[in-house]
Amino acid sequence: MTATSTAVGIAGAVRSGERSARSVVEEHLAVIAARDAELHACNHVMVDDALATADAVDAAVARGEDAGPLAGVPVVLKDNLCTRGVPTTCSSRILDGWRPPYTATVVERLLLAGGIPVAKANLDEFAMGSSTENSAFGPTRNPHDTSRVPGGSSGGSAAAVAAGYAPLALGSDTGGSIRQPAALCGVVGVKPTYGRVSRFGLVAFASSLDQIGPLATTVDDAALLLEAIWGPDAMDSTAIPSQPEALGGDTDIAGMRIGIVEELTDVEGIAPEVKAAVERAAAGLDAAGARVERVSVPSCAYGLSAYYLIAPAEASSNLARYDGVRYGLRVDAADVAEMNAKTRDAGFGAEVKRRIMLGTYALSAGYYDAYYGQAQKVRTLIIRDFAQAYERFDVLLSPTSPTEAFPLGAKTADPLAMYLSDVCTIPTNLAGHSAMSVPFGTGAEGLPVGVQVLAPAQGESVMFRVARAVEGIVA
Repeated sequence: MTATSTAVGIAGAVRSGERSARSVVEEHLAVIAARDAELHACNHVMVDDALATADAVDAAVARGEDAGPLAGVPVVLKDNLCTRGVPTTCSSRILDGWRPPYTATVVERLLLAGGIPVAKANLDEFAMGSSTENSAFGPTRNPHDTSRVPGGSSGGSAAAVAAGYAPLALGSDTGGSIRQPAALCGVVGVKPTYGRVSRFGLVAFASSLDQIGPLATTVDDAALLLEAIWGPDAMDSTAIPSQPEALGGDTDIAGMRIGIVEELTDVEGIAPEVKAAVERAAAGLDAAGARVERVSVPSCAYGLSAYYLIAPAEASSNLARYDGVRYGLRVDAADVAEMNAKTRDAGFGAEVKRRIMLGTYALSAGYYDAYYGQAQKVRTLIIRDFAQAYERFDVLLSPTSPTEAFPLGAKTADPLAMYLSDVCTIPTNLAGHSAMSVPFGTGAEGLPVGVQVLAPAQGESVMFRVARAVEGIVA
């Protein structure tokens, strides 16, 4: 990777006039055209819009204006982020033909910063999945080995960055959907603190868990994009009203306290080479002056079970709006009730139907307290146990994904095995904290492995400092 291929390098070259935004965009569109028939990372390529936006950036530079911190940088958008007038499908047939009448806050901020959206990325339908095999438009393939999955649900976004479609992408993370594909594709993926990034214009899956964040080729690139999109937003009542702390470029970790989470590192199913990567990263941080110890966060062991009650319950509520009446797919029938049923049957895929049924059951009379209520109690325990851990440690470490990228089709017949792909990432979503995946070498099959850096709510600045240090360690 050269300096001018990073987002930081491209933006600097465009702002100085060394490169034109149009040439940068044309170069990346050529990569998409050459590779996407094989990888299928994109649902829609925004050629005309991207070139027009690039020309506007070049015009601003020519006038002597500051074109923004992301000037001329191509960015891929996960296809659950609304973009006015551009097809937004969530990789679902039920949104067939829908073009939003508004644009997501993060996309507006991206444009204000000079970034250039070039494509809408494939995903697991409505962000429900861990492999991007649940898309109604077909699976995305891992650029490192096209027989393997890229992870999910932001698999298209992660694969796009890994394949050179763009140095940056936006994804959404409900239970690990940015970090897990980042690990499997060998890129950086960040889940900010819940409320740090506006969710206005993100098509909802589970509203108390969803958070938008960057995927990037480097930690500094991820910081550049996150600083462009985060902050208060009157359009999102859950957005944190205070301005975030700058992420800086510091890599000094001397004296920092770092804990290796036992429940996420020693859990059954973690591949030996993945665990070894975490230990090597910890040793490197220790050598850089940090104090590294093991720590127990006991209730993390129940995170997966709690998540697969809470998230489907919220999904069953959010997805009730897709009824064939107002927008998207409509299957005609003799009456409204039959039309609703036929539309939802034709429009939703198997995994979405499974989660709607799970969630509806968990919320039903007679079962609410036993399932959804209990899951929320576990969520409270996870928040409490993390708080105790952060009294002793500045950040925590764990694997991001239990394994390297697995073969396409290997887990599609076993939902539980697929769900276990998120065992290391889910607890952070339940707590509402920040976490990120940093590429750290390869595993037994030569495919990327990610190390996860976890931090408390609004702890992004210290998290990025440790992530830069991990990035600098020879894996």
